[in-house]
Amino acid sequence: MLVHKHLIIRAEVKEPPTLPAFVVEWLRQTVEAIGMKVLSGPYSEYVEVEGNEGATGVVIIETSHLAIHVWDRQDPPLLQLDVYTCGEFDPQIIFDRLQEFQPVKIEHKYLDREHNLTELEI
Repeated sequence: MLVHKHLIIRAEVKEPPTLPAFVVEWLRQTVEAIGMKVLSGPYSEYVEVEGNEGATGVVIIETSHLAIHVWDRQDPPLLQLDVYTCGEFDPQIIFDRLQEFQPVKIEHKYLDREHNLTELEI
């Protein structure tokens, strides 16, 4: 059964991931932790464009995708994460996985994209 859940996170962090190889492994482990299967990737690169420096990564899963973008040279460093899946998952696992980046502020939206973009409680 398709459920169309979408978790969007904005986090200010103390220890942002900067190495593409680390981001790839973090994405792979996160997909595994939420009980999904990788279809393609993960992929990650470091962007050197002035004002937009940071790691970015994506993984395509059988039920949709995860994408992460990190701006490590701003103060405080910023991490944005997008988890969209047509299968059930526990959003708390994502928040637990983010702890290694030592978040100082986390904002999020958890949406039911199946029914009028209804905001859900976690």
